[in-house]
Amino acid sequence: MRTNRSVPPCAVIPVLRYPDPGAAAVWLERAFGFRVRLRIANHRIQMWAGDGCLTIAEGDVTPNGACTVQVRVEDAQAHCERARAAGARILSEPVDHAYGERQYNAEDFAGHRWDFTESVQDVEPESWGGVSVEL
Repeated sequence: MRTNRSVPPCAVIPVLRYPDPGAAAVWLERAFGFRVRLRIANHRIQMWAGDGCLTIAEGDVTPNGACTVQVRVEDAQAHCERARAAGARILSEPVDHAYGERQYNAEDFAGHRWDFTESVQDVEPESWGGVSVEL
């Protein structure tokens, strides 16, 4: 894939709409630890979420729960507390799962849903009912 410094280098880039992208970026930095990558006027902001990318675009917000953005983090418990302190609505507290992940769910100030996941151990998918597919 050809690189372009004007576009995030991630293969999948969710675009989330907020009425005020600048205010959203400030909140996402404070609550979730994301970092601004690029500002495009005041209607679009590209952000880093660890090694992942997302874009905030100006627009109407009508979240309906049909989409959740998942982000890997180093420490789900500490991340959850940071998000809570910044005003995120915690939908589920961090919980360890059989597939080796500790996860929690949050809703941001605009109603977008986020799933944060921390790998706590390497687990063979077949041990919990998954099926590995060779590519």
